Amino acid sequence: DIAPVTGTTEFRRARLTLAGKAYGWEYKLEQDFSAGTNLDGLRDAYIATGLWGGKATIGHFKPYRSMEELTSSNEILMMERPFASATGLFSGRQFQQGVGYQRSADNYTAGFTVFNLRGASGARNEGMGVSGRATWAPINSDNQTLHFGGWASQENANQGSTDLSAVANYAGRRGPAQTIATTTGASRNQVTSYGLEAAGAFGPLFFQGEYVNATFGQPLGRDQDVVTWYLQGSWLINGGHRGYKSATGVFAAPRVTDKGLWELAARYDTIENRDIANRRATAVILGVNYYVNANLRFMFNYTLGDNEVSGDKTRQYALRTQFAW
Repeated sequence: DIAPVTGTTEFRRARLTLAGKAYGWEYKLEQDFSAGTNLDGLRDAYIATGLWGGKATIGHFKPYRSMEELTSSNEILMMERPFASATGLFSGRQFQQGVGYQRSADNYTAGFTVFNLRGASGARNEGMGVSGRATWAPINSDNQTLHFGGWASQENANQGSTDLSAVANYAGRRGPAQTIATTTGASRNQVTSYGLEAAGAFGPLFFQGEYVNATFGQPLGRDQDVVTWYLQGSWLINGGHRGYKSATGVFAAPRVTDKGLWELAARYDTIENRDIANRRATAVILGVNYYVNANLRFMFNYTLGDNEVSGDKTRQYALRTQFAW
């Protein structure tokens, strides 16, 4: 049988951000109207201040884990993040309520987060989590950066916790999804993850990859090991460079000056449950980005999805227009 071809349009993101400083404290409040109203669309909602040479953050924000997860949605290479993020491994757990602390310099970052397993719109629960991330950039100049990093995360389900799942949207965000592993909230088990990062930008060339090993606790039988990794890269064919954000240890979108920039991009992405036969999904993405100016860009992605659970091989063409100011 031939699967039906479907097409649609949507507001992927429609965010309004309020940020600034008051009485020596930073604040940020961000609402994504495309994700719903009230708390459903709440993203960052925190206050922060300098402390002991670093920065302390209190509120609703992303835990320090996964390089691509911490990269702004305005600056990610592809339309969607890889499986080593809340797009896969931490499905439904992108923003959490907690406390974080981070220090940084030109060549390193180090931070940790303690958080409740509750997003803004979720029910109250007693689940807790902790994460930490450290990065080092032995080369970091205006036109060359080499980055290495590592991170760890542990989520402990407890009374009232929802299920902790890894879910792969292997053919784009609105394409089919496959659950890779689940730790039920009722089991009060843990999900523990360890990740390694390597990335670099040398003139117009850019590459980034992460390898993650996660263990999903099970109430009966052995725990399930999930491995996910991706490798992505790009070439700015008419000049330009992806700069490095030393304060957070991630890469920014290229800076556009007097001309538009064209970028060719590609990613290989895979996630697999090593304890269940054929529980694996992969995605190959080919992309073209055109940066009109500092605020406007157009993105095209062609995704070749592969789900070994069902044998599905969905393909997707997607076009995105992004305007941010």
